[in-house]
Amino acid sequence: MPFDLTEKRYLRQSGLETRIAAIVEPVANDLGYSLVRVKLTQENGVTLQIMAEDANGRFTLADCERLSKELSPVLDVEDPIDREYHLEVSSPGIDRPLVRARDFRAYIGHEARIELSDLLEGRKRFRGTIAAVGDDTVTIHLPDVPKGDDPDHVLPLAALAEAKLVMTDRLMNMAQADQDEHPIDEGDDVETVELDSNTDTELSEEID
Repeated sequence: MPFDLTEKRYLRQSGLETRIAAIVEPVANDLGYSLVRVKLTQENGVTLQIMAEDANGRFTLADCERLSKELSPVLDVEDPIDREYHLEVSSPGIDRPLVRARDFRAYIGHEARIELSDLLEGRKRFRGTIAAVGDDTVTIHLPDVPKGDDPDHVLPLAALAEAKLVMTDRLMNMAQADQDEHPIDEGDDVETVELDSNTDTELSEEID
């Protein structure tokens, strides 16, 4: 299946985050990257976090710098945030957010933590193994359910608020094998470029 840069994302965003995503995504797509997530936090005053990846689910420090360089003038013109802020451009990381059907499909058999926007079968939070993925659903297999209860829950992707991989030995081993095969930036697992709204640039690398 061809890599679709604009495959629908399923996650909870504020109105401002949605507006910023609409600004950021075309810039990322033009560079061959897929937007993973836009998130505003109160770190360092206000921080705009942008996660992106290439067709292989990777994002090197060079990719971060490239996207940051292209985004900065566009954000300056659009000016979606009415105060000074820091811009962080980064890879999704190992225990990454899961925002598209292909993300869940790539990690079938791995453990995930999922939160829904509304109650489903009396609950909003699920933690278990990704068992199957359809066009618009994900099946999560819950451990240690009471005898007689079905451990498999089919969740509509449209109901997702947040989903993220759980850091496990299996996930770490998978990431290490990928890094051994495709070394990046002297072994850094997560690459981040930080840029504040007055255009001073700071590079930071998070190393496990």
